[in-house]
Amino acid sequence: MGQLLEVRWHARGGQGAKTAALLLAEAAAKAGKYIQGFPEYGPERMGAPILAFNRLSDEPIRVHSHVEEPDVVVVLDPTLIGSANITAGLRENGKVLVNTAKSPAEVKKRLKLTTQQVYTVDASKIALETLGKDIPNTPMMGALIRVSNAMDFNRFRDLMKDELEKKFRHKPEVIEGNMAAIERAYREVKGE
Repeated sequence: MGQLLEVRWHARGGQGAKTAALLLAEAAAKAGKYIQGFPEYGPERMGAPILAFNRLSDEPIRVHSHVEEPDVVVVLDPTLIGSANITAGLRENGKVLVNTAKSPAEVKKRLKLTTQQVYTVDASKIALETLGKDIPNTPMMGALIRVSNAMDFNRFRDLMKDELEKKFRHKPEVIEGNMAAIERAYREVKGE
């Protein structure tokens, strides 16, 4: 990946988009990438729509603004489709990754996309089965790595394990659950 990869996350407060963007940035930095990872939200409360952003590159990143023309849009809450303009600025060859049990073809039709690729993964189901909670952020990260080819999955998995061990060192079940969620979503993501 010699070029800049720009990702825009759409979610609701409490779904972990901010955490996912920051964890992805940490992992990418440790993999030797230049990175940016930041959220955009104000006084919103749990359940309110939020945005988060990532930029990853092998070269220094000179842009310091919101992601206006994403290469990949990640949607953690499918109810945002139709209520938020999630495809705004999406590049002609861009990709959309949605947390849903629906097929990529169904989502593509609903979004009225023509040239862009659509991917789906039931991250909520994976999260419930691996973590016991509907927090789809880590499964969506696994799917994003598969869809974007941002970095080698095995390297990403190892770096994520290190990050999670730092954050949850006294909760091994949380580490194991998140790692299982990442790996399952990487395997189960579907594209049209």
